[in-house]
Amino acid sequence: MTKPFSILVVDDDRAMRQSLVELLEVAGWRAEALPRADKVAEFLGDFLPDVILTDMRMPGMTGMDLLESLAQDWAPPLVLISAHGDIPMAVEAIQKGAYSFVEKPYEPRRLLTILRHAAEQRRMSQSNDRLRERLLQLSGLDRILLGGTPVVAELRGEILDLAPLDAAVLIRGETGTGKELVARALHDLGSNADGPFLALNCAALSADTFEEEMFGRIGQSEGRLIAASGGTLFLDEICACPMAVQAKLLRVIEEQQVLPVGATAPTPVSLRIVSATNEDVDAAVRDGRMRADLLFRINTVVLTMPPLRARRDDIGLLATHFLSEYGAVYETSVPQMTQDDLAALLAHDWPGNVRELRNVCERRVLMARRGTGAMAQAISADHPHLDDIPDTLREAVAAFERELIGKAIVANKGRMDAAAEALGIGRRTLNEKIVKLGLDKDALL
Repeated sequence: MTKPFSILVVDDDRAMRQSLVELLEVAGWRAEALPRADKVAEFLGDFLPDVILTDMRMPGMTGMDLLESLAQDWAPPLVLISAHGDIPMAVEAIQKGAYSFVEKPYEPRRLLTILRHAAEQRRMSQSNDRLRERLLQLSGLDRILLGGTPVVAELRGEILDLAPLDAAVLIRGETGTGKELVARALHDLGSNADGPFLALNCAALSADTFEEEMFGRIGQSEGRLIAASGGTLFLDEICACPMAVQAKLLRVIEEQQVLPVGATAPTPVSLRIVSATNEDVDAAVRDGRMRADLLFRINTVVLTMPPLRARRDDIGLLATHFLSEYGAVYETSVPQMTQDDLAALLAHDWPGNVRELRNVCERRVLMARRGTGAMAQAISADHPHLDDIPDTLREAVAAFERELIGKAIVANKGRMDAAAEALGIGRRTLNEKIVKLGLDKDALL
């Protein structure tokens, strides 16, 4: 059952006050009354109504004074009831934030309609606030984008605002700032949350195999884009996408349909487009590495991820969070941060951003398991000397692939399909690389 609307009536005229209360109670409202406006602030500590109905002219504090004293986000809407001579003042009050005003003598039906609309607006606002808070908790945005700096708080608000919309979003930011996490949050909070989330590493896409892999082949395969219909398509590293593939993606985005190989008629798809890049997209267009028409399709809204060096006040909080997280993962006690540890964290420039900080904290926990280490050592281990770099480019690439694939397998707990998707490659390609690089999956796990 819906809770009845509540109202506080403020009027120094006793007869008027009583008649208003009687009218409202007959209409099903819970009504309280006060003879003076200067008593309202104290009264609101015990009773916060949906609406305040106040006379304009009263001894001491006027209706205008009351409005100015309640200029807070939590305050209920205020409706003025005024004599004909007070109308210019009432108009001024509305310009300053009052919900509406009613002339004396009032017409009961019109008064009740105005008050009901004000109360409904108040209830809707409160409902939206509660929903936003609930979504913030459910989505884990406070954990994904942990931090108290204003730039992070603003970013969390932007994500909550954008999530229900179908507008294309371009996420810009340096490597390691959490662009894919934000893309997933937009999906998880959106209207298509029950649909698939398809992440494509655009740098790994090939024009030769794109259509069969993404559009499918009649009688053989469905195609990844068709399978992802009703969900979100995340285009990571969009500036690194081959030009020939960009043309095919543009056609999909514009037409919202694909033509499977061997088909005579296209198949409709419904995809929300979220893209990400760590490059300057305008420079990529100027250099001829990105189509301008594709950029116009994917940058309806742009979110910018702040680098970690721009939010140094969050570093201590983030490090504490990651240390606790990896303490639980490795089932060991969490190393306590000292002043020297914090000084080392703050002195570092964090070119790898939050991802680098996470890796440093994992390394610190592993050191602590052996009873050694400090944060400065964990940081320096993330930046090896040149002597540690392989002699040839082929060896360096193999070492990098070995580390990257190993981390993906561990992060996805041995689920190879998930590891392949995280790496932006096919399952078959992942299996071939594991054999070529001599990786032992069981040893990793």
